[in-house]
Amino acid sequence: MSLNVEHDAARRALPSEKPLRLLDNAGHAVTGAATGGFSLPGTETLLDLYRKMVVARRFDVQVTALTKQGRLATYPSAYGQEACEIGAVSAITADDWLFPTYRESVALLTRGIDPGDILKSFRGDWHSGYDQRAHRTSPQTTPLATQALHAVGLAHAARLRHDPIVALTFMGDGATSEGDAHEAFNFAAVWQTPTVFIVQNNQFAISVPLARQTHAATLADKAVGYGMPGFHVDGNDVAAMYAVTHAAVDRARSGGGPTLIEGLTYRVEAHTNSDDPTRYRHARDVEHWKRRDPIERLEKYLVSEGALTEATRSEITDAAEALAAHTREVITTEAELDPLELFDHVYANPRAALLEQRARLEAELAEAAAEPR
Repeated sequence: MSLNVEHDAARRALPSEKPLRLLDNAGHAVTGAATGGFSLPGTETLLDLYRKMVVARRFDVQVTALTKQGRLATYPSAYGQEACEIGAVSAITADDWLFPTYRESVALLTRGIDPGDILKSFRGDWHSGYDQRAHRTSPQTTPLATQALHAVGLAHAARLRHDPIVALTFMGDGATSEGDAHEAFNFAAVWQTPTVFIVQNNQFAISVPLARQTHAATLADKAVGYGMPGFHVDGNDVAAMYAVTHAAVDRARSGGGPTLIEGLTYRVEAHTNSDDPTRYRHARDVEHWKRRDPIERLEKYLVSEGALTEATRSEITDAAEALAAHTREVITTEAELDPLELFDHVYANPRAALLEQRARLEAELAEAAAEPR
């Protein structure tokens, strides 16, 4: 009996330990082996990515401020991680599906979802305030790696139905230690589902450093064990994130199976507003990564190419400020909550016990409303 299991060279090759990039920290185009064979996207694409990142940064800063004012219960910032999220999500089409975690709010914004709908879950109004089917975007998940299984399941169903869509899912470095991540990677590779896994390696799982998560040289190395391609990418280089993800999406759509992409980045802000990062990391490390800012890097390149004029910069800034104003407006407006919504969307055909409970609560609310104040 022979083991007749075939693997191509791309699935056996270990990712580069040094992250591939297309733009260096100074905004210069990279050439040679450091590019991993990928090409720098065109100027119009890069200008669009720049626009999206600037708007997203302003949104993120505004929401963090609103959270500190007590307008939201919590908010996980993506400050400094815009290239990972926007580069990846810009590589899929409106027909493809996105499976985000709690930290991908700027990816949802880039997907076209209104700030008020994105933030309803962080405000406590709804768990997922947007229409998932309309936006082809699943609810933001808090349990680690569960959304990876959902992405693989949807992708597998699409493959069986000959539906040419791709499922892209995000996860953090800490999530790769979860059993759900293993199951998702393995199922996707075995059944060759059209799935792209984006691992945002921001180097901390709350307070747990990467060295306590894995002994592998890179998280992208894990791909080889499952028999799928893996790429180790500079996650602060939006050009590289876009190019690599775009290639992975094309490969998945054409029947080539899944890809794992690790974006090496850094979580500049606290894990959430309830976290004190000074207890487990040094301020000098944060300052080091601030000097590797993804927006500034792309801006330098675009200016050097004459693609980013003062007029364009002003227009982008105005758009960002308009979005920030809209965000303030929708969040400072008190939500109208109906306790009876608790019983909606539980069963297609509500059971008798549920209808009885709803009627009881409705009566209690009516009684409370009739009492003199």
